[in-house]
Order: sequence, then C-alpha cells, then structure tokens
Amino acid sequence: MELKDTPEEWQVTATATPFRGNKTSVRTDDVVMPDGTVARRDYQVHPGSVAILALDDSARVLVLRQYRHPVRHKLWEIPAGLLDVPGENPLHAAQRELYEEAHVKAEDWRVLADVYPTPGGCDEAVRIFLARDLSEAEGERFEVSEEEADMELARVPLEELVRGVLAGELHNNCLAVGALSLAAALNGGSVDALRPAEAPWPARPFEA
Repeated sequence: MELKDTPEEWQVTATATPFRGNKTSVRTDDVVMPDGTVARRDYQVHPGSVAILALDDSARVLVLRQYRHPVRHKLWEIPAGLLDVPGENPLHAAQRELYEEAHVKAEDWRVLADVYPTPGGCDEAVRIFLARDLSEAEGERFEVSEEEADMELARVPLEELVRGVLAGELHNNCLAVGALSLAAALNGGSVDALRPAEAPWPARPFEA
C-alpha cells in the first residue's frame, strides 16, 4: 500500500450552483456511488488560499489575532489570504499577504504543507509556506479595514504555538498545521529537505 493521496473523480449526473458569492459559491452535484446509487453532495467552491509561517532569527513565529464571525472567536492565526486570480503563482500571493498583513518581507521561502482544510464540504486547497530571513518591508503600511482594522500582531516562540495547539487553546487550521509541520521538520534535523517555494501544486496549477 502506497501512503499517498491520489486524484479520482466519480461520475456526476447533474450539477447546479444555488448560491454565488463575491469570492466563493455553493455547488450541488448528484454523484454516482460505487454501488450505483446517486447521492447529492453540497459543497463550497473556493479559489484556494496561501498561508505563511514566518519564522524570525529568534525562532519566533509572526502571528496575528483576528475576529472570525462564523465561529464567534478571536483566533490567533498566521498570515494568510486568497488566491485572487485563477492560476496565480502561490508564492507571489504569499509574499503579498505577508506584506499586507504584517508589513514584512522574507528572503527564504519553502513549502511546509499542502492541505485540504475541509474536504467533506469545501474544495479549498491551501499551500502553507515557511518564510525566513525576515525584515520590515519598504514603503507605507497597507491600509486595512473591517475585521483587519482590529487585528493584533505578535511574535511567539514556535514551541509555545505547538503547546497551545496540543492543549486545545489554538484552533486555526493553518497555524496548527504550519507549527506542527515545522516542529516535525526541525525534529528531523533540518528544513533543507522541505520542498522549494515553486514546487508544483496540482490542486491549484500555476505558472512559475
């Protein structure tokens, strides 16, 4: 048995889009099951996202605290954002989000993990980057609004994030996956084995 996710697509006999939003939509598919029956599946159609675990020279991670209305919580998160343009290079999107949310740039970029956060109800794919060799970005800070206007920034030791995830105190998916992935990579001795920043991403193909 090869422990590897594989592409597969079951037959769809009918499809509809009952809701279209600004960035996402809801799709309803009638899917043929292995026993021949047809089951209806509703799911969110999502453009995809990037997230950035930015690690400074003191082994601290740049995090932000933001209100998330669907879960009625202020969550500690890592910088993240949508792929705004189909086929957009995820590295470029990540660099933009790090600048806009934290006014920070990084010289060293690698891929930490590629995940489907909620594959039972959404087709969102997220690429989580590791960014190192941080410095403050040039120019004026990006103007924020709405929930981001209330956003807090901090730098927290990686081990404190891992502790918080395992204690059930930190719940953001990208923060949890990013922190645990980096801890695992460091426990293996080095991050040099991580994939390069421009590694292929079949879930959201892009041009280099």
